[in-house]
Amino acid sequence: MARCLLYYVTDRSAFPGDESARRRRLLEKIADAARAGVDYIQLREKDLSTRDLENLARDAVRVIHETRSQAPGPVPLTPALLINSRSDIALAVGANGVHLRSDDIPPQDVKQIWMCGAGTLARGDSSQLPLIGVSCHSPSEVAHAAACGATFAVFAPVFEKQDAPVARPTGLPLLRQACEADIPVLALGGITLSNARSCLEAGAAGIAAIRLFQENDVAEVVNALRSS
Repeated sequence: MARCLLYYVTDRSAFPGDESARRRRLLEKIADAARAGVDYIQLREKDLSTRDLENLARDAVRVIHETRSQAPGPVPLTPALLINSRSDIALAVGANGVHLRSDDIPPQDVKQIWMCGAGTLARGDSSQLPLIGVSCHSPSEVAHAAACGATFAVFAPVFEKQDAPVARPTGLPLLRQACEADIPVLALGGITLSNARSCLEAGAAGIAAIRLFQENDVAEVVNALRSS
């Protein structure tokens, strides 16, 4: 069986304290995720201004690089940092890619922006195309994301979410149908350690979550999910 992909989606507002404390705690959690071997991290702080988001993204890139440099043995290549919907900021800070909304610009446009912007900013890895995740809520949206060249899709909400009880969950049958597309599909929405296995058995390539990573020890979560 292929290795379970893990995607930590950030939400600093869930941490206690003032803005400075929440920001500090978020960067600590990103470092924890990097050490634990999470594959992707999405910086999803949509309430921030462009300047504040860029500053936070730069700090996130720095924390990931520092964590990699402190790792014993070969330097790990994970996690990859994706910025929610902002290709410009992802390029400016040296992130690995972007995560798009279901109604966002097409992945092909992101790739064009990326290659043009990479030359302008003289990025060291400008030859690399961006990683592109796309939020999807139906099998047809997943198929469309695959056809448009996305790296992976995030299918949600699979289960009922605590903070959005009125959002109708898609359930495992639609997840199974979505996973038939020619693209890795990660399950999101109400995912717990007890129901994650059912998502993987339905064909999901991995798990995406906010609370599962933020409210628990990341290393323990990663070990539990990978062992399942």
